[in-house]
Amino acid sequence: MSEVSCMESSSSCQSLVHNTAPEILIGLLYNATTGRLSAEVIKGSHFKNLSTNRPPNGLFCCLKHLIGGQVYIIRDMSVTCSTPNGFVDDTYVKLTLLNSMGQEMSKCKTSTRRGQPNPLYKETFIFQVALFQLSDVTLILSVYNKRSMKRKEMIGWISLGLNSSGDEELSHWTEMKESKGQQVCRWHTLLES
Repeated sequence: MSEVSCMESSSSCQSLVHNTAPEILIGLLYNATTGRLSAEVIKGSHFKNLSTNRPPNGLFCCLKHLIGGQVYIIRDMSVTCSTPNGFVDDTYVKLTLLNSMGQEMSKCKTSTRRGQPNPLYKETFIFQVALFQLSDVTLILSVYNKRSMKRKEMIGWISLGLNSSGDEELSHWTEMKESKGQQVCRWHTLLES
């Protein structure tokens, strides 16, 4: 997990961790006057090859055979299918704001980024949170791999705020509260689902 300072262009922020763990760059901003919590999902990193039950390129090649009136799906583990750029994961991020009792206050999600191991989202979401509630809410960010129209698989998650998933997440939330209206950007390593 790393701290970055975001310049005028959020896309110029680079992860300082040089491993292959999936990470997400989040920008947080709180305006005490308006009671608006802004969460910007900026970028993901290392979102490829995340499922342990798939071959390296991501998907199985499937053949359907009709034998005796039955349809059989044959999965060949040695052959993989891929897009022209070699990556197949379509990802999106779901944001859920919970109150201190764990009840959902609000939720939203990014648009889906197709076939990108390091997707650029640059989407900002606004949540109404009164100043007295700011220490009592939890923001959960869950990254999903959309494998088909109805099938999705969680890649990983983090939580910030009251029930932060780690020290770095709690530190990011605390720094955001103390930043007096300046966006605070940090990379976070996703926890396994």
